[in-house]
Amino acid sequence: MNNPIKKNMLDPDLIKISESIHHDPFSILGKHTKNQKTTITVYLPYAESVQIKGQNIEFQRLPESDFFVAELPASYSESHYKLTGINKHKHSFEFHDPYDFSPQLAEFDQHLFSEGKHWHIYQKLGAHLHTVDGIDGVNFVIWSPNAQRVSVIGDFNDWDGRCHPMRNLGGNGLWEIFIPDLTVDNLYRFEIRNRNTGEVLTKTDPYGQAFEFRPKTASIVVANDNHTWQDADWMQQRLEYDWLHQPMSVYEVHLGSWKRDNNGNFLNYRELAVQLVEYVKYLNFTHIELLPITEHPLDASWGYQTTGYFAPSSRHGSPDDFRYFVDYCHQHNIGVILDWVPAHFPKDSFALARFDGSALYEHEDPRKGEHRDWGTLIYNYGRNEVRNFLLASAMFWLEEFHMDGLRVDAVASMLYLDYSREADDWIPNKYGSNENLEAIDFFRELNAVTHAEHPGTVIMAEESTSWPQVTRPTWTGGLGFSMKWNMGWMHDMLSYMQLDSIHRSHHHDHLTFGMLYAFTENFVLPFSHDEVVHGKGSLLSKMPGDEWQKFANLRLLYSFMFTYPGKKLLFMGCEFGQGAEWNFNDSLDWFQLDYPQHQGIQTLIKDLNNLYLTCPALFQHDFESQGFEWIDCHDMQQSIISYRRKSADEDLIVILNFTPVPRNNYRIGVPESGVYTEIFNSDAKYYHGSNVGNNPIVSEATAWMNQANSISLNLPPLAAIILKLQ
Repeated sequence: MNNPIKKNMLDPDLIKISESIHHDPFSILGKHTKNQKTTITVYLPYAESVQIKGQNIEFQRLPESDFFVAELPASYSESHYKLTGINKHKHSFEFHDPYDFSPQLAEFDQHLFSEGKHWHIYQKLGAHLHTVDGIDGVNFVIWSPNAQRVSVIGDFNDWDGRCHPMRNLGGNGLWEIFIPDLTVDNLYRFEIRNRNTGEVLTKTDPYGQAFEFRPKTASIVVANDNHTWQDADWMQQRLEYDWLHQPMSVYEVHLGSWKRDNNGNFLNYRELAVQLVEYVKYLNFTHIELLPITEHPLDASWGYQTTGYFAPSSRHGSPDDFRYFVDYCHQHNIGVILDWVPAHFPKDSFALARFDGSALYEHEDPRKGEHRDWGTLIYNYGRNEVRNFLLASAMFWLEEFHMDGLRVDAVASMLYLDYSREADDWIPNKYGSNENLEAIDFFRELNAVTHAEHPGTVIMAEESTSWPQVTRPTWTGGLGFSMKWNMGWMHDMLSYMQLDSIHRSHHHDHLTFGMLYAFTENFVLPFSHDEVVHGKGSLLSKMPGDEWQKFANLRLLYSFMFTYPGKKLLFMGCEFGQGAEWNFNDSLDWFQLDYPQHQGIQTLIKDLNNLYLTCPALFQHDFESQGFEWIDCHDMQQSIISYRRKSADEDLIVILNFTPVPRNNYRIGVPESGVYTEIFNSDAKYYHGSNVGNNPIVSEATAWMNQANSISLNLPPLAAIILKLQ
């Protein structure tokens, strides 16, 4: 401030305002009547002179300060007034006084938020276009209970915390201000002074719905939803969607590295919509799962260190651009699932970490509040407002962007207080055990609320332990998730497939063990991004043998996945056998599709998806034991397994040979006599295989494997075949 204030000349409240420590500037600034005299007091650090527009009323500057006071005549009857004048840069200004407006956040909203039950609090907290008495502006609300003072700073006030200090709404920790005349695209942050330490922090909006392109971090005032949705048919169909008994094949995508333009720049959501949908439709996937597109500052985090829980990343465009992306997918019958991260958040000083100078969103004690592996902070799920923040984020994506589901990241890290911790680095719960009771309650509430409010959507857990009833209803003691990633099956299969075929007979249980628990949960079979990074290599590079065997092994692995009970998920690049591991900083190696081996893998995925979509035996009972029956799971010497996949109207036989040796005249028992046709063979020439196969096979009345009939087959090397009774 240019003119130091002589404190003995000013009211103590004015001094506090000038020092930016007053908790309720609305009690002093603006229009007030006392002793039948109405005055207006404004604090304008950059003003030279101030008047009321349209009135012959001049403000007087309080001596050696930036406070201006005007006395209103008794005849003054305007409900709101505009300030005009000249600032110290000799420029004119004109705006409505924000301290002339009453609180805008209803007490009902405040109460629900404090209770942790306001599912749509994102419509109230943050920055929202708002109109009061016909005057347009932006209403700002923030939760900061340990603040002495909170101000809105932005490109409209030179980022000066003295200009727009907010109103404290009471013991709920909420602060609010309506700033007239602001509009879409204004940049803003919050400046917070801690009441205990006096520390002043500058923070982005936790509820911000758009942010600057990284590395900039300011929040952006967004327009109301201007997108005209065209997906009514999809949304109606989703209400009646029986996902338990329908096919679901998911293509997992990192938008920043699926494709880029010729200059290496990110594609816009609208460009991605057209290109990605065409590709996914060609390959017959039913859903796209996006690695987190919630705003994040660090590309290398792939989105998992989120700072904007209500904002699509500006890397690919605006919120309405992302609405277009989802809408376009729905119009072409592709579902969209968002990878969502409620387990932890980064320590970046501009975001949630120690938000008001205290451990607000996290725990104060690092034994509960800090994730040692990831260098991030853990949410305090026992705090109503924190839980409400996360629940509202989930609701936001399902409601505002029509997302068809969420994949919840790192569930195991949330369930266990001692997850990845040393023995002396965790605090037991009130019963002395390691379950995170608050996180359990959070999951149950998340699943109950989202399923009730948005029927047909799915919430999937990335949960890697044996925690019981992850996908069972909350009223039976379960966590209530729709589905759970089958990490055990995935790890068993990858460890098995990496073995040289000569050693596989000693690890046959890796193929069969999963059936002991396959129907205890609603499982998704994931070959995700986590398996092709950090030096793990690509799926293709994990396969043993020479080049031909590597591709044959990969085709065999995918064939097992698509014929095994459970929904399917495959990470981008794996569908054409990318040779190098995933690089988040560049496009996929699309040039490899010039080579027939990679074309063969892509065609295989296309055909497997088509089989999965069109054969009820492969999807109708993904989560129920009546859909699967072993024919032979004991042929460890030859590393061969065979089983039936069944539905009410269809019965398929699957045989997989995990050695590079063709097996001629291999006999298996079959349930019915007749002619069996080979409807799929992963060794076919179309997939760049050796084309060993079978013509239609007539069963024989030879008892085998506890069946009255049997058939004799030619099993191709490192391959799977599927048979169907004509």
